[in-house]
Amino acid sequence: MLNLILRSLVDSEHFGRILGKYSHQGDVILLAGTLGAGKTTLTQFIAKGLDVPAESYVTSPSFSLMNQYFGRIPLYHMDCYRLEGEDDVEGSGLIDYIVADGLTVIEWPDRLGSLVPPDRLDIKIRCGGGEERYLSLVAHGEGWLKRLENISKACHEAVLMPEK
Repeated sequence: MLNLILRSLVDSEHFGRILGKYSHQGDVILLAGTLGAGKTTLTQFIAKGLDVPAESYVTSPSFSLMNQYFGRIPLYHMDCYRLEGEDDVEGSGLIDYIVADGLTVIEWPDRLGSLVPPDRLDIKIRCGGGEERYLSLVAHGEGWLKRLENISKACHEAVLMPEK
């Protein structure tokens, strides 16, 4: 587990770029947080870390359910907010992209139910004052467990302060 405080959008950008840098094909990141917590903003910064071109502006897929972007590896950005549960997820066809050839970032992952992949990085985002965000990262699976140590080191080097 890794806890961080992102004090500004600059910190959020540094962190998102780090996540993008350490992501591999087939990875899944689950983003949980209230409306306005910064899930889509963090995904925009992850896209930068994946070298998604600036003209491919990352937007919330709330109504389209999924947006796809191309960088070093494909980014599949899903939003399950409008889905009722597992049946809706399966019926939407999103499940086919969860273990795809790129990085899958899923907002509102609680809608997945038992469809949550076993190998993933869970990120819970809580709002602080202004731009401040409190993040809790939990790695599931050997690949993410190993990389979480490297992500932690990279965050320290980027002067992102861990929550005490």
